[in-house]
Amino acid sequence: MFRLTEKKWKEFYIEDIFVIHAGKRLTKSNMIKGQKPFIGASDSNNGVTAFVKNTNASEDKNVLGVNYNGSVVENFYHPYVCIFSDDVKRFSLKDRIGNREIYLFLKTVILQQQVKYAYGYKFNEERMRKQKILLPIDEKENPDWNFMEKYSNTIIQDLRTKYLKKKIMSI
Repeated sequence: MFRLTEKKWKEFYIEDIFVIHAGKRLTKSNMIKGQKPFIGASDSNNGVTAFVKNTNASEDKNVLGVNYNGSVVENFYHPYVCIFSDDVKRFSLKDRIGNREIYLFLKTVILQQQVKYAYGYKFNEERMRKQKILLPIDEKENPDWNFMEKYSNTIIQDLRTKYLKKKIMSI
């Protein structure tokens, strides 16, 4: 098992790790029912607040949707095509194509900042860019993407194994 305590960690500004893109306002009255997830500033259902046929400049996939309004700092990984409310920023990795495991690791790291922000002190784009997060580093003191991916994958596999054992025992 990979242990978090076995790694060296370093602070990075979010703007050095991610490209931050804005969502786009789509009012309920302008929504056309469909099958594309619409991501709002929610803390549940992976941020999906509706399913629409609409499209706009916020359409994206393989990103973290990070709330700066509503459930501030809550964030979810979106591997599928969806569109984003103007209350949600889209984070994509700057120097690489992210995957499920890396984005889920980063989701948890970003959530550690939630205690700092609230309705009156929003996690707006300027604060997002300047917010520091702790990441495991490699020997060159760069983010250790390989470790993050393997660590997340180990947790996912452990949970899958526990689930399957429970399921088999209940049969």
